[in-house]
Amino acid sequence: MKELLSKLSAWRPFRVVVVGDFMLDETVLGDAERLTGDAPVPVLHVRETTRTPGGAANVCMNLAALGAEVTAVGVVGDDAEGRAVRSALESQGVRCEGLIVDGSRPTTVKRSLVGRAQHRHPQKMFRVDIECTDALGGEARSRLLQAFERSLVGAEIVAVEDYDKGVLRGGVCVSVIDRCRSAGIEVIVDPARLSDYSRYRGATSITPNRSEAETATGLPTHESADMESNAALARSIQDSHGIHAVVLTLDRHGALLLERGCAPLAVATVAREVYDVTGAGDMVLAALAAGRANGLDWASAVRLANVAAGLEVEVFGVQPIPLDRIRREVARCVTGAHPKFFTRDELASEVARRRAAGQRIVFTNGCFDVLHSGHVMLIEEARRLGDFLIVAINTDAKVREFKGPSRPVNNEHDRAVVLSGLQSVDAVTIFEEDTPAELIERLRPDVLVKGAEYSAESIPGASRVESWGGRVVRVPMKAGMSSSRTIRQMGIDAAKVELTAEMRDRFARDRAREAGRSS
Repeated sequence: MKELLSKLSAWRPFRVVVVGDFMLDETVLGDAERLTGDAPVPVLHVRETTRTPGGAANVCMNLAALGAEVTAVGVVGDDAEGRAVRSALESQGVRCEGLIVDGSRPTTVKRSLVGRAQHRHPQKMFRVDIECTDALGGEARSRLLQAFERSLVGAEIVAVEDYDKGVLRGGVCVSVIDRCRSAGIEVIVDPARLSDYSRYRGATSITPNRSEAETATGLPTHESADMESNAALARSIQDSHGIHAVVLTLDRHGALLLERGCAPLAVATVAREVYDVTGAGDMVLAALAAGRANGLDWASAVRLANVAAGLEVEVFGVQPIPLDRIRREVARCVTGAHPKFFTRDELASEVARRRAAGQRIVFTNGCFDVLHSGHVMLIEEARRLGDFLIVAINTDAKVREFKGPSRPVNNEHDRAVVLSGLQSVDAVTIFEEDTPAELIERLRPDVLVKGAEYSAESIPGASRVESWGGRVVRVPMKAGMSSSRTIRQMGIDAAKVELTAEMRDRFARDRAREAGRSS
């Protein structure tokens, strides 16, 4: 992982061609709280409909997020859905001149009906597919291959995403691989669930998941990821189809890499809270292609793909995972840092990503030295006010200045770990300044939360939050609860320093608000 982290620090833009089945993923979200009167069937009261690029289009989006210059080569119908796919791709800088229109077939649409009961976590109820899986007609096939030929100029790698929706049938996939081999360009294939992999013969690499590999070979994968058993399955694919590297993805067991001439390598995954496995295969393909284009060896590229896919399953639906988030996760694996702890730059990037997804950002801050029920009440109330709660804590040095030489009782690392363990907290960061005003200015939260014992004038950053239309919320504190009281009851000599006017001016004052009044 250290070598991978070093490679990620020297990451460069690259050019990739994505070929395959382009789709539109449509999510119809609503409330599912009753059954119909005439049958035991849930009723979905629709609240929202979202559309995102799927299949090969999702691979393009993932690659764009990884810093690639992407060219899309595929087929869409002459319909609103096809135009939506093209528009979404172009909005992320994907070149779509190779995305041809075939009026004889519809754009493939996967429409998921997702219901919530009692405002709980959404659950997929049903899926409706609109598609044509026939092989392309002669004219469409000719136009597609011509577009692919043009796209190869300057390309560093080709990614093939096959959902067996027809585009790669009829010799198209064979032609794509042959042309890549002639041009000396690596081609990585995410295969469909097929019993015959002959269309992938000669590919540089192939990335079947457990069930796809079993279907293709007739062999079982080992339930406990036995290396010898799974390597035999991967070797069967490799030898039968002239493939250099087989990357067998094994869900919770990570992945197995079998590179020609090398011993099999098991790449373990990190235990994660899985919300939705949709798009994990697309992310593996995108990350492998990105890694190889950036000069990673196969082992490092598989580790990168494993990390990226792990982050993908933690989100609901398909969402591109940006490079800086992957880099941060790799760094966390190397250093052992808690996943909720962010540096300032990392946090700014994460906030930007979540804001782009329509999430409401909430910010609160304090010493949070000896955590008590009053702190927990404030944090839980803050989390209810938005989607992503940031808790910023003072450095040990600043706590000593403000609270006295015997404070903090717990150092900043331990305080960050304890806060990170709270379910309501999404991110923890440490600020070195006297107040978090500078951090608030950079993050621009939608809601700023402090205890009600603070007046509006003594909440740093409050006026700035209000200036961009945000809210400042003062939460009543639990009576009789404070860190100082708890520390005294523990018998620790931690007399609080006398708070001078100068110190109050430094640590508890909204200078921006006062500057506005004076002007």
